[in-house]
Amino acid sequence: MVARVIPVDPFDLVVFGGTGDLARRKLLPALYHRMLGGQALPDSRIIAAARSDLDAGSFRHRVKEALRDHAAPEKLDPERLAAFLTTLDYVRVDAQGEDGWDSLFDRLKDSERMRVFYLSVAPQFFGPISERLATSGCRTPDTRLVVEKPLGRDLESARALNRQLATIFEERQIYRIDHYLGKETVQNLMALRFANALFEPIWNARHVDHVQITVAERVGVGGRGNYYDRNGALRDMMQNHLLQLLCLIAMEPPAHFEPDAVRDEKLKVLRSLKPLVGLGNVVRGQYRGINGEADYLEDVENPGSRTESFVAIKVEIANWRWNGTPFYLRTGKRLRARMSEIAVVFKDAPHSIFPESAGGTHPNVLAIRLQPDEGITLRLTIKEPGPGGMRLCEVPLDMTFAETLGAQGLSIPDAYERLVMDVIRGDQTLFMRDDEVEAAWRWIDPIIASAETTSERPQPYDSYSSGPEDALMLMHRDGRRWRALAA
Repeated sequence: MVARVIPVDPFDLVVFGGTGDLARRKLLPALYHRMLGGQALPDSRIIAAARSDLDAGSFRHRVKEALRDHAAPEKLDPERLAAFLTTLDYVRVDAQGEDGWDSLFDRLKDSERMRVFYLSVAPQFFGPISERLATSGCRTPDTRLVVEKPLGRDLESARALNRQLATIFEERQIYRIDHYLGKETVQNLMALRFANALFEPIWNARHVDHVQITVAERVGVGGRGNYYDRNGALRDMMQNHLLQLLCLIAMEPPAHFEPDAVRDEKLKVLRSLKPLVGLGNVVRGQYRGINGEADYLEDVENPGSRTESFVAIKVEIANWRWNGTPFYLRTGKRLRARMSEIAVVFKDAPHSIFPESAGGTHPNVLAIRLQPDEGITLRLTIKEPGPGGMRLCEVPLDMTFAETLGAQGLSIPDAYERLVMDVIRGDQTLFMRDDEVEAAWRWIDPIIASAETTSERPQPYDSYSSGPEDALMLMHRDGRRWRALAA
């Protein structure tokens, strides 16, 4: 099987914060890979805009070093790398001042290409940069604006940001990016549900016992201590990544696979979430250091911090499809393994015809693994091979994308490769709409308020464990267990 590649028209992509970590690790390698793949044509232009005192040559040298560190080694072809570097330019721009905007306009003024402005900067610069794009003449009717999270820190600030952007750009021009939605497995979740007749009839409360969504990391907060301590797991991960995954697993089939139809269904899920009163179904934790490693309080340099590095929540959706089926969401730093997974746990068979000597049956589990080793596993109960009578065992039907698709000559692109190309193509399906962002904040704000006013500190948990004991009890009291954290 050969992947179909449809090149996009030449474009101008301006990356504000083009010398930053995200551009170096993700955006520029993604664009290089797409040029190699034949989607981004070499006569497109990629312009970095930042405050660093560089020229185009110095910037290209930096990018060359970054690609050696972060691009796929087998794709570092010297000739193609040299061709990619020629597409790069650099403009020194002060996001809050006057310097550099005339130079940026001069770079763009004679081009009638579609323009993308990617704001890989702190959120407080979203508004000022957007306003200057308009006043400097850089904005055109076909301009597209990409903004990264965090999109506000509560409902009020998210609304203010949405209003500010809406005075400069139309909603169709704004792309609020969540890189989790660009992962191959997330895309396949929609194909799995809506392109196969097998699952949709049982994708409901009558047949699903519960759903687990896990985003676990082995690393601590690292050099992001100051940022993370102002936000915590509730704002940094739960409000966006996990709720977006919840929407995709729980939404109704859209009438058509087109952006607003998909986003309408996701919005319905967010508006159907049962409000949580207090912290009865919420567990918060902070990691402890082991073997001389720093704990959370040391990492953020705040011994009195009450910010959580781990959170688990039991969520219920008040609609016909899911009423009574709990969704358990957890995310945390410094856990046993790096793992992102959605697990749909089906109910037991209504009656077992097998004797006790055969062993018990196991619930079927459909596990959609986002990282590492993206893929889908369906666990089934079968007869254990051999002549020893009827003995039941559990086995997986496993489709690891790297193996399955690799055998067909296909490769799995990074999430940013897909998302950046979707922006250039004008496809907003995988990007959040303004009302989605506000609906997510509307639900999570009371939880954050309860966490910030409670006298209880987050529960300590050992680094490289499964998290706080109370998170285990959140499931145990319902007669359920978390799936093991395993790389």
